[in-house]
Amino acid sequence: MLTKKQHELLIFINKWLENHGVSPSFDEMKEALGLKSKSGIHRLITGLEEREFIRRLPHRARALEVLRLPDDVSISPGQKFSPRIIQGGVKNIINDTTSVEKPSIQLPILGKIAAGTPIEALSNPTNSIGVPTNLIGKGEYYCLEVEGDSMIQAGILDGDTVIIERADNAESGTVVVALVDGSEVTLKRLRKRHNSVALEPANEDYETRIFGPDQVEVQGKLAGLIRRY
Repeated sequence: MLTKKQHELLIFINKWLENHGVSPSFDEMKEALGLKSKSGIHRLITGLEEREFIRRLPHRARALEVLRLPDDVSISPGQKFSPRIIQGGVKNIINDTTSVEKPSIQLPILGKIAAGTPIEALSNPTNSIGVPTNLIGKGEYYCLEVEGDSMIQAGILDGDTVIIERADNAESGTVVVALVDGSEVTLKRLRKRHNSVALEPANEDYETRIFGPDQVEVQGKLAGLIRRY
């Protein structure tokens, strides 16, 4: 049986993932649960792991697998909860063993994107990749190859291929493809402030960069990733 805080944290992570496509950071979990330190979040996650509601994935920064939801959480008729991989919220479709039997669609790969120092703007498609249709919605999607390590604590590693939904706006806290000053593209978590926009890394070795609202243009939102082993 879960404690009240364990229950709150599990539901918060699950709902955040459904709404944003990425899981909350430790700071966001701490704020949502009204805790004073991240150590409390670590203890709650350990408790959820011991009760087999989540599982830590080895050799990946802050990677968790949600195994099940509490019995008192209602699920819509006909909906079946299945474990999802969240690496700071990112769905790892290689580990989805049901995907190989689903129809796939070819998405263009628009080159490389920096999860570190921004690189040149997106270019024309260099290749394409097959993505299971159950992993994307009705919008327009494309893929990018990740270069760099500034998003590793969000589970986005150098060499991953990210699936991006085209969008020109995104809620604060969403991992986005951002065009900076019309020439550089980077993959970061978007933070909207009063008169500025912050592009936040998920690696303590990198600093958050602050821009004026007219300097940053959202090019898309993270929808998932593909990892080759």
